[in-house]
Amino acid sequence: MQQLLSCQSVSKTHGNRQLFKDISMGIQEGDKIGLIGPNGSGKSTFLKILYGIESPDTGERSLRKWTEVAYVPQVSEFPAGQSIRQIVYAAITNDKLDELERTTQVEITLSRVGFEDNEQQAEVLSGGWKKRLSIACALVNSPDVLLLDEPTNHLDLEGILWLEELLKSASFAYLVISHDRIFLENVARRVIELNPRYPEGILSIDGNYSQFLLKKDEFLQVQQQIQESLESKVRREVEWLRRGPKARTTKARFRIEQAGKLIEDLSEVKGRNQLKHKTDIDFTSSDRKSKELLVAKHVAKALGGKVLFEDLSFVLSPRQCLGLVGPNGSGKTTLIRLLTGELEPDSGTIKRADGLKVVHFSQNREELDPKQTLRRALVPDGGDSVQFRDRSYHVASWAQRFLFRTEQLGMQVGLLSGGERARILIARLMLEPADLLILDEPTNDLDLPTLEVLEDNLLGFSGALLLVTHDRYMLDRVSTTVLGLNGKGKAEFFADYYQWEEARKAQKKAEKKQKTKSASPPPSQNKPKKRLSYMEKREFDELEPKIMELEETLEEVQAEMSSQDVVSDSTKLQACYERSEELQKEIETLYARWAELEEKMS
Repeated sequence: MQQLLSCQSVSKTHGNRQLFKDISMGIQEGDKIGLIGPNGSGKSTFLKILYGIESPDTGERSLRKWTEVAYVPQVSEFPAGQSIRQIVYAAITNDKLDELERTTQVEITLSRVGFEDNEQQAEVLSGGWKKRLSIACALVNSPDVLLLDEPTNHLDLEGILWLEELLKSASFAYLVISHDRIFLENVARRVIELNPRYPEGILSIDGNYSQFLLKKDEFLQVQQQIQESLESKVRREVEWLRRGPKARTTKARFRIEQAGKLIEDLSEVKGRNQLKHKTDIDFTSSDRKSKELLVAKHVAKALGGKVLFEDLSFVLSPRQCLGLVGPNGSGKTTLIRLLTGELEPDSGTIKRADGLKVVHFSQNREELDPKQTLRRALVPDGGDSVQFRDRSYHVASWAQRFLFRTEQLGMQVGLLSGGERARILIARLMLEPADLLILDEPTNDLDLPTLEVLEDNLLGFSGALLLVTHDRYMLDRVSTTVLGLNGKGKAEFFADYYQWEEARKAQKKAEKKQKTKSASPPPSQNKPKKRLSYMEKREFDELEPKIMELEETLEEVQAEMSSQDVVSDSTKLQACYERSEELQKEIETLYARWAELEEKMS
């Protein structure tokens, strides 16, 4: 395998803090890499160095000649007043393509990404569809290497599953930063952790995320054994030094020098092993004993003429976690606003226990003032300490509990990372005892150690919990019941996330089958029913296998369009695109004929 992109001995400092030092790694053809690491370890900065938009303090980046690299940033921003098509068209970097080739490339890419209305203004898109548009801008240039920074943030579960399939079938190499464990399990074939705990600053393991965890555990055990061995050797040497050896002989001088080196080695290993990267999360419950904290009966709500859900009934009780899932726009945020009392239902009732204490974690982080300092964000009343569970904490020690350094207290919130802002919200929410805790996408930007601590705390929370998250692992581990919204008025309860996913797949199949019936106009009430002739019956029997055969051919053509040989050859790409269009038209014609014959049989 040829190396496409690499870096050698790169180091980077942010302010007076070193993010990473002497990091070396490479991306080869066909690589499928997941990059993880604690918040603040410099993952996003490292990705920018690989892409070439940021320079390292030391070291160098190398790129193979003619290699096309594309980058999808964490935050997707686009010019106002431009359509989806215009933005992707403007993202094309190949000056050698003519107008037809550019247009074809844009249409193929937008089709792959799932857009249907390419004239829609980008500024009105949801966060998830903006992320898809950002990915389309990267794919339109047929990259050899794709770098993605937290691409699952703001994507709904449907979007994450789409992205998984895109990456698993990709012909290009990619490196993706993610804290979504199931996503990493499904798309990564090599996992790299950027972390000062490791002697070289990174740990790279070939295999999926599960295999990485096993190898990481083995590595840390060995590192602990090295520490214990060094401690034993240092004890012996210190004892020898205490006896006051005279450094007159070469052997004695050498042993004294070696003793000093052993002490330095021990200090280094001990420091790595003691590095703390876990937030101390502990949500406080009011320990209310009421069995019914919130009761919703036959609730319905519509927005903009669209029914989001109707006849929805459930009870939230202590130690119950209701997971809320559904595509973007299905009504998850609206339901939360109904439960908190910000909105009223169109029909039905929501009854809250007297004096119900609701604590809400918003995915938009809108409670935070970007101009406020970290000190004031952590202690909003203007003091120097907080009261947590009958104990007073100075702001500096309270900040350290959430992995903030003392020198950060004067920084503005707007200059902090997404993960750091999420930790501020968690710190503030912990000060509020809750009967009902509502967490709306709490996992966005949080690193893996923090996610694990958050999950453990939620499992022990004695109040009621409503959890909205695209993190399938957390959803499955924490939720006692899952409520699925389909955005078309239907709301159903499931035992867990995977039961909902199976139901969603079955629904998609049913909708595809229903397409045959909706392809033709409804029959006239006065028109007498006809029976199929022998030839029509024979034609009808042959239609389904023919349609299936054409759909398989279409999938093969679309897969071919994604191959490196085709995307790099505009003539082949144009031919594939035209063949794809022909097949789609033929399939639609056959579906319409099938519906027509089926109607005659009814």
